[in-house]
Amino acid sequence: MATTDPTAAPSLPAPGAPGVPGGLALRVLEYWVTVYRRTWRGSLASGFLAPLLYLGSLGFGLGTLVDRGVDGVTYVLFVAPAVLTANAMQIAVGEATYPVMAAIRWQRQYHAMLASPLDVPDIVLGHLLFIVLRTTLASIAFLFVGALLGAFRSWWVLLALPVAVLCGAAHAAVVMAFSARQEGDNGFNLLYRFAVIPMFLFAGTFFPITQLPSVLQGVARATPLWHATRVSRDLSLGHPDPGAAVVHLGYLALWLVTGVVAAVYFLRRRLAT
Repeated sequence: MATTDPTAAPSLPAPGAPGVPGGLALRVLEYWVTVYRRTWRGSLASGFLAPLLYLGSLGFGLGTLVDRGVDGVTYVLFVAPAVLTANAMQIAVGEATYPVMAAIRWQRQYHAMLASPLDVPDIVLGHLLFIVLRTTLASIAFLFVGALLGAFRSWWVLLALPVAVLCGAAHAAVVMAFSARQEGDNGFNLLYRFAVIPMFLFAGTFFPITQLPSVLQGVARATPLWHATRVSRDLSLGHPDPGAAVVHLGYLALWLVTGVVAAVYFLRRRLAT
């Protein structure tokens, strides 16, 4: 008859085991990180190149033509924190479109994952965690380059990093749900043409939305990018507004939660067929 030593230390489940909350999602994250090890050099280079191109051409290039600046600050100070969040959005959307479609239809990694103890929420959360990691690394590179170029005025801009990451995650979750419903990649062209690019151009990134017609101002305020841009810009300029930040970040969190729930729902339906 087996006996138990009462003095022995209790055994703990290994990270990633089913008994650990979120552990299986970490296994999915581990898979995507392993795949990323093949391509990280290229993304690292682009992570440093993007802020150089954006800030060099727009902030310091086009900015020289904006004599009076915008909202009382030079154009580069106005545009740099906004491009930080917009860049996070673009990276997150890119990771939530073709890679998700490939995992469903072309390379079918999601199907292989479901043959293991993983469930659909684990797949969604694990992949989303990887997108958060990608967005974080790119945003750190952007902040580093922007600081070297003098594009940020206050140390408060360090808090813009989690804002940019939350912005990316909010967009990624919703786009994952969108990707789960697509039969091919034609829908991505529409997504970029009628959602991503208009948000990038008209959600307060390059000029105040007060210059838009009143109807379009309302549309811009409904986009999650505008809310992230407002918080990021306030932090970068050194005058954060805690009350407004709570509202803006709460709006982004609402998009994130809604997107995760929708992604789990549509992906479960898609993989069950």
